[in-house]
Amino acid sequence: MHNELTRKDIEKMQEEIEYRKLVVRKEALEDVKEARAHGDLSENFEYHAAKKVKNQNESRIRYLERMIKTAVIVSDESPDDEVGMNNTVEVFFEEDGITEKYKLVTTVRGNSLEGLISTESPLGKALLGHKVGDRVYVEVNSGYGYYVVVKSIENTIDDGSDKLRSF
Repeated sequence: MHNELTRKDIEKMQEEIEYRKLVVRKEALEDVKEARAHGDLSENFEYHAAKKVKNQNESRIRYLERMIKTAVIVSDESPDDEVGMNNTVEVFFEEDGITEKYKLVTTVRGNSLEGLISTESPLGKALLGHKVGDRVYVEVNSGYGYYVVVKSIENTIDDGSDKLRSF
């Protein structure tokens, strides 16, 4: 499996890895040592909780390193008049009669509750490369799809403020 990531995504991941290795790891090891000093480990909740936090941190580091290692770098540049990565797009859903705004991002930053949709999602895939006024068919699966109309495209600068999703 290859993850489509922008250079900014990789930079954010590397920053998180560095922080987790230099700060979180050190704190977690100290917490484990301190909890171990409290005696019998079989009934020591603090020790088990500290070990769990330490292991979760190490797991997150491995996950991020694996994501970077298997990543496919995608460009976040697109023509001004076309829907592309990091653009905020206003779309009209014909079926529902509503208009929504979404920012197209990579999978690791996707969060539909915050209006961030992945370019690998059905809606994100369908919108890529289209222009204002285009009527676009969004195929959800072989038996169902719907139409949207691109109302506006805003070229937003990726300042890296979107959070990476934790898994």
